[in-house]
Amino acid sequence: MRRLSPEEMIGLIRSETPFEAVASDYSFRVKVASYAPYMCAAVHDGNQFRKSLWENCTHSAYERWYEEDPCTREMIASHPIVISGSDSRFEYDLNRPPEDCIFEDAWGKPLWKSKLPEEERALSLAKHKAFYSVAHALTDQIESKFGAALVFDMHSYNWKRWDRPVPTWNLGTSNIDASRFGVLAESWRSRLADIQLPNGIPSTARINDVFFGKGYFLKYLTENFKNTLVLATEISKIYCDETTGVIFPEVVDSAGRQLKELIPLQLTEFQECL
Repeated sequence: MRRLSPEEMIGLIRSETPFEAVASDYSFRVKVASYAPYMCAAVHDGNQFRKSLWENCTHSAYERWYEEDPCTREMIASHPIVISGSDSRFEYDLNRPPEDCIFEDAWGKPLWKSKLPEEERALSLAKHKAFYSVAHALTDQIESKFGAALVFDMHSYNWKRWDRPVPTWNLGTSNIDASRFGVLAESWRSRLADIQLPNGIPSTARINDVFFGKGYFLKYLTENFKNTLVLATEISKIYCDETTGVIFPEVVDSAGRQLKELIPLQLTEFQECL
């Protein structure tokens, strides 16, 4: 894998050159095996947390892991275009706008023991900006080449914190054009509900049941590209033990293999609706 600056990545994207690379500061990864009409993203997959923040952070490594989306990149890694965050959302949250991407409080308690120095804030904001410059270039290239772009925005959530039954899959649609894409959202929900997972895990899928698709990644692409549909897709953390951090690789693998089959079907339907 190559190590490239965001500017070098953007140059390769504009020339439609396939590549796989990590950002020069290791903050995110991009794979472009071929220039396809769709892209997969896992903005919360990362758990890196730079050392200069360790002593000032009130949250343990487990507490950070608990709120991250481990293995979401792995579930979509087989697709031709994949962009994923490598840093923890506790450093800066790629699914929040720049002005709000650095937490002051996180899940019920202050994140920092003392005020975060301005140079640390600036470094985190620069990483956030770099990621979006490349995500923008990728989406622009897809739209320019194919006339439209379909984006699968993969996340996960902790189902054990809920005091009611929650779905295996949740699709957030509150920020997409329902009159234009509502049928596609429902068809994607239906496909997710058909996924069969091991270990007797039920597969249910609902729209706007747990989360509503209000993240910045979806909003940014939707607002900047008129022919881009972002499907904010959340899997509950049935693929791991939330209380211990143990990953169930057979469940991760099963979800990834079935998404590999279902995503191209959704792409075909998306193209037919344009």
